[in-house]
Amino acid sequence: MEEQSRVHLPPGVGDSYEVYVNGVRQEPGRDFARLGDELVFRRQLAQEGRLGPIRWLSMLLGVAGTYRKHETVDVVYEEGGRRTVVSLSPS
Repeated sequence: MEEQSRVHLPPGVGDSYEVYVNGVRQEPGRDFARLGDELVFRRQLAQEGRLGPIRWLSMLLGVAGTYRKHETVDVVYEEGGRRTVVSLSPS
């Protein structure tokens, strides 16, 4: 089974909206599907997750940084006649 990611839409997002992952436009039907108030992506979106104590220590000492992949989902829609952008995290 293919892994998927889900993003819960805020109230007020109608039928006309745009979706971007890391600034790249996503196409409905190809990259994601809308099911009610959720967007279901056809692939797993990467999330950095929590940093462990060793990683924190290495960052504190300046040995390493945090370079993990982290994807953000931006939804652009109109609400009350104004263009609105919301950044969402996959669940």
